[in-house]
Amino acid sequence: MLPVQNRLRTSADFSHTVRSGVRQGRRNVVLYAAVSDEGKASRFGFIVSKAVGNAVVRNLVKRRLREAGAETLRDRPTGLDVVVRALPPAASADWASLRGDYASALRGALRRLVPAIEGRPVSDGGPTSDSGTEVG
Repeated sequence: MLPVQNRLRTSADFSHTVRSGVRQGRRNVVLYAAVSDEGKASRFGFIVSKAVGNAVVRNLVKRRLREAGAETLRDRPTGLDVVVRALPPAASADWASLRGDYASALRGALRRLVPAIEGRPVSDGGPTSDSGTEVG
C-alpha cells in the first residue's frame, strides 16, 4: 500500500492530472502524468472500472498497479503526479505484461514531460527551426 502522502485522494487532484498532464496509452493501461511542485511528494491514483471485471479481478489489477507505482516512487520520490486507468484487457494480463505496459507508458510520459521538469515550456510537437522557435 502506498503511504497517504503518495496517493491522489480528491477528484480535483485526479481531474487536474488527467486534464493538464500528458497521456500515454498501452494495451492494458492509459497513464496520465503531470509535473507537481518539485518539493511535493510524487502521488499516484488508480482508476479500475467495472468494465475490467468483478471485484476480485479489479482488486488484483489495482494491487498490481499499486506495486508498479511503488517501484516508480523509489526512482522519483518528488515532483510527479500520475493517474493510471486500467483497460479491460488488464483483467487477463499477467503481472509481467501489466508492469511492462505501465513502465512503457511511464517512460513515454516522462520523455514528454522532461522539458517541463527542466523548466522549459512543453512543445506541442510541431515543427521548429534550429533556434527552437516554431516555424510556420
